[in-house]
Order: sequence, then structure tokens, then C-alpha cells
Amino acid sequence: MLRPAADIETDRAARLFALMLGVFLGGGLLASSETLLVPRLKLLLGLDYTQALLVQLLYYAGYLLFAWPASILTARAGLMRAVAGALGVMALGCLAVAGAQLRQSFGALLIALLLLSSGVTVLQVACNGAMATLGTRDRAAARFTLLQGFNALGTVIGPLVGAWFLLGHGATFVARIPFLAFALVFALLALGFAANRNLLARTDAAAMPTLARLAALLRAPRMIRGVLAIFAYVGAEVTIGALAVNYLMLPDRLGVDAVTAGRLVSLYWTSAMVGRFAGAWALRRCRAATLLAWASVGAIVCLAGAIFLSGIAGSMALLTVGLANSIMFPTIYSLAMPAEADDVPAAAMLLCMAVVGGAIVPLATGVAADRIGLAAALTLPALCYGVILYFARVEAP
Repeated sequence: MLRPAADIETDRAARLFALMLGVFLGGGLLASSETLLVPRLKLLLGLDYTQALLVQLLYYAGYLLFAWPASILTARAGLMRAVAGALGVMALGCLAVAGAQLRQSFGALLIALLLLSSGVTVLQVACNGAMATLGTRDRAAARFTLLQGFNALGTVIGPLVGAWFLLGHGATFVARIPFLAFALVFALLALGFAANRNLLARTDAAAMPTLARLAALLRAPRMIRGVLAIFAYVGAEVTIGALAVNYLMLPDRLGVDAVTAGRLVSLYWTSAMVGRFAGAWALRRCRAATLLAWASVGAIVCLAGAIFLSGIAGSMALLTVGLANSIMFPTIYSLAMPAEADDVPAAAMLLCMAVVGGAIVPLATGVAADRIGLAAALTLPALCYGVILYFARVEAP
């Protein structure tokens, strides 16, 4: 007897959701654990802020370098095959990071992070397409919110667990365990997606962004402002996540050891997780641009506290920025997206490329920190939130 089409669709959505759950949780764990490499390198190799923050430059540069190739690969290979390939590359990248730690080679680590970044970029592009096909339209939003919750949970768990491994054991084998574990998890997920490679239909190749479409969008004021806002948001968020450990270790802030500081950074990600669910409630009751403007003001106020206040007050001000960050990416993304359906693929790729802000802003902040001090250098991410505030004010109806 043939199964009803509705039952087949429900089964397909359930299988895809289970696979995606692992991707989102693993992605959150990896992202927050990767930021711990910055304080680790400063402690282990005696690097200055500029040198240590090259980690973020290589990890986030992939969004600029690989976004277009990722779109082409996804269209030609299909969503499931593209995700499987991306996870396989990420597994190899994690093994390469562990190997670079074994050799204590800074150059090898940067190359490994670029390899890892290429996989992450393909995964981001492919998962955006896969999420659009996940189950029926009326339940897709609920499923996506739940997956985002697991991603946020991963960012909270990452520092709590990873700090003990990465910041407390120098150059020993123990410090390589997190990335070896990531390699195993991503390899297993890659096999799962490969085994279900026919679960989704291939993307229409005609939907691939073209140079003409990209050029037209880059002349649209809203698109330009949206790209700059995403650039600023990711740059500020990554900068704070990467430098929070060193900030909390400052004698005039908390003056705690590296492992304790690393675990306290989980509060930064926890506030973002709480804010995500609170923001979902608030967005149903007020205009998105208005809420984005208030979140930007809140982030600027918190960073001002982190710059000028010492002790617990300054530390809590820095960690509370995560609460303001929580609604920014999806709100900016939705406000910047063009109304014409034909422009959506190209716009999505441009916004993905804007994530390169996570490479540039942290490095610029590191250069400033080496010259004027870490606390004062946080003025740069504060200016980024000023860019977002401008975007929100212009886009407000």
C-alpha cells in the first residue's frame, strides 16, 4: 500500500530536522570554542593582540572568499550533497587545527582555520536553502526557532567545557581533544547527510546569483546599508567574544585566571540565548527597526560601561552586550532583504559575504589594543553599533 503524501512529507521533515539539529548544535559549539583560541595563543605563544586575532581574520575571511563558490556548488550538487561535503571539509579542518596545536605552529593553524572556514561558508549557504524546504510552511518557523535555540545552547556550552581543555592545559594532548571531538562529530554528520543525499530536490541552477544582479543590488541604498550593518554587527559580536577572556583577566577588572574567565564568557552567550527568545516575543509587539535601534543603544551603553568602569561593573557590562546582540542578525537580515523574489539569492549571498566583518573588526581592535589598551580599544565595536543604529533609524517606517 502506498503511503499518503502527507506522511511521506512528515517523515522527510523529521529526518532532515534530526540531521539539522546536530549541525546547529555542533556549529554553536565550534563557533564559541574557536574564539578561545585567541586567549590560548596569547598565553601559549606570547602573541600580542594583533597577532592572536589573525585567528578571527582567517576564520571569517572565508565568508568573503567562498560565498559565491558555495552558492554555485549548492546549486549544482544539491543541498544535501553540499552540506555533506561542507561537513567533511570541516572535519578535515578540525583535524588540521588539532595537528597545528600539536606542532605549535602558528602558520599551520592559520591555514587550518582557512580550510575550516571554507567548509563553514558552504554549510551556511546550503543550510539556508535547506531550511526553506523543511516541512510545511506553517511549521517551518517553529522548527527554525528551535534549531536556533540549539545553536545558542552550543555557544553557551562551548566556553564552559572548552575553557578547561583549551586554556588550562598548555601544549598537552588534552588541549587538542575539543577539535578532535569536533572532527568526529562532523564526519558522522557528513555520513548522515550523504546517506540521505536524495532527501531534498536539487536547487534550480537559474537561481544562482549573477554578476549583473549583484551589481544592480550594490547600487540599491537599502542593500548597501544592510551589508554595512551585517558587517558591523558580526564584527562587533566576534570582537567581544574573542577578547572577553583577556578583558576579564585584566587586574583592574576581575583579575581571574584564564580558565575561570573562559567559563564566565558563557554568560555573554547565555545572555544572547535568553535575548533571542525574549526578542521573538518583543518583535510581535513592536516594529523591528525600532527594537533594533533600542538594542543598538543598549549595546553602546554597555560597551561604554565596559570601557570606563572597572571591577565587576565593567565586566558585567561587557557580558551583557550579548543580550543586545541577540535580535540583531535576523532583524538586520530581514530589513535589508529586497522585496523582489528574483533578487533574494543575490542579496542573501551579499549579506553572507558581509560576515567578513568578523575578520576585519577584531583585527583592527587588536591593533588598537596593542597601542591604547584593551578597554579603550572597545571603542571600535561601540562605533560598529553606531552603524547599526543608523541603519535602524533610516529603515524605521
